[in-house]
Amino acid sequence: MNTQMTTHMEKYSPLREKPKIQKFKKDDILVLFGELFNRGYANGLVEEAESCGMTVIRATVGRRDENQNLRGLTAEESELIPKPFINIPLEAGFDLEKDSEGQCPNDYLKSVKLSEWENASVPDKTLNESQAAGQARFKKQTADFISEVQKYAKPNSHVHFAHLMAGGVPRTKIVMPLMNRVFKGVGDRHLSSTTFWNSKIGSYLKRNFSEVTANTFNILIEQSTNFRADMKKQNTTVSYVAYGYHGTEIIIEDNYKWQSYAPYIQGWAKIELENFAKNWSQKGVNACVYNCPEILTNSSSLFQGLEIPLYNLVRSLQKEIPNHPLTQKMKSECENVLNDPADLEKIFQMVDQHMIYSEKIGTSIYKNWPQHSIQEQLERSLKLSDDIIALHKDEKNMMSPLLSEIIFKSCGYVMLHDGFKPKNPVSWIGHDMISKCVPV
Repeated sequence: MNTQMTTHMEKYSPLREKPKIQKFKKDDILVLFGELFNRGYANGLVEEAESCGMTVIRATVGRRDENQNLRGLTAEESELIPKPFINIPLEAGFDLEKDSEGQCPNDYLKSVKLSEWENASVPDKTLNESQAAGQARFKKQTADFISEVQKYAKPNSHVHFAHLMAGGVPRTKIVMPLMNRVFKGVGDRHLSSTTFWNSKIGSYLKRNFSEVTANTFNILIEQSTNFRADMKKQNTTVSYVAYGYHGTEIIIEDNYKWQSYAPYIQGWAKIELENFAKNWSQKGVNACVYNCPEILTNSSSLFQGLEIPLYNLVRSLQKEIPNHPLTQKMKSECENVLNDPADLEKIFQMVDQHMIYSEKIGTSIYKNWPQHSIQEQLERSLKLSDDIIALHKDEKNMMSPLLSEIIFKSCGYVMLHDGFKPKNPVSWIGHDMISKCVPV
């Protein structure tokens, strides 16, 4: 597959120096292209923009009514959303989009039993027509959205678009039990991610992931071509940033090393996202995909084990900013949520051993990314995740949310200040950069 081949030639460009602060002002705008949810990366970007005095324009993906028709938010639903807010539904993907016969792809999977999933499929005609219809709808929504943004843009200012789109899991009953087996299945309940990805249902997911995660970024930049030309006439600059994941560096033993989570079936769509950023950058557009360290968000809880690298962030804080008050505060707070403060060092050793194993079997080797999992590796990840959780006093009060907050705040700083005029179309934010960008 061509997208996979591009990873072998991929230039690895981690950010090493803290980006200089850009002097933003009230007339400068951060535009959220997608909906802001709690405990997600984009909250850090919003906080940073607001602290710089920028205006933040919020958006929505919309909602589906009882007949599955897409609509904007009601007055009641949008009441608590800070203004300005553009109420044009930016839902992407095509799982609920009807073909010429009035059927959507999900209709073909409604009555599939778990035992028959490998034989289930959606006709190519429906996939093609629904995908085309979904794209046409999204292009129109985006054009309408940009027209609204234009009303807020002032001369001699800056407009910073943040692409918040990711995912694309079809909303049909059969998919989640299968994904649970792929990401959490042990023993007989394990389903190989390779088998799942190469199935008919897997190829449907692949297409929908591409639409939601990657093509939305391309459509955003494409549909705002005239907007950029208009802005240029009034001396207003425009930039675009997106959230990627392509593994990141953490401290393993005493050195920074690249590592990744597997199975990362979103990875192929993330490569397409990176390629769109590269293509537009070559045309002179300020666009960058920032590959961020994993955090635990509301949407990532399915991927248990994904949080394992997060714990070693404490080590980066100790290495990069040993005298910063945050370093001691985080170490103390992490020790306080554990059964025994000495367990913190024990966790570091457990993470190290796991990462050394992961590199040895190939799932943490950069040129192999994105990777499918193998059963032993997945089971070891799940067990390690459980073992670390068991070292906490209370599962509702863990290290991971404390550390996740540092990551999304630092990523927000980088993506606003470096993203104003990015050095590269694709950049990696490792734990070293996270530590260097914590608030002074």
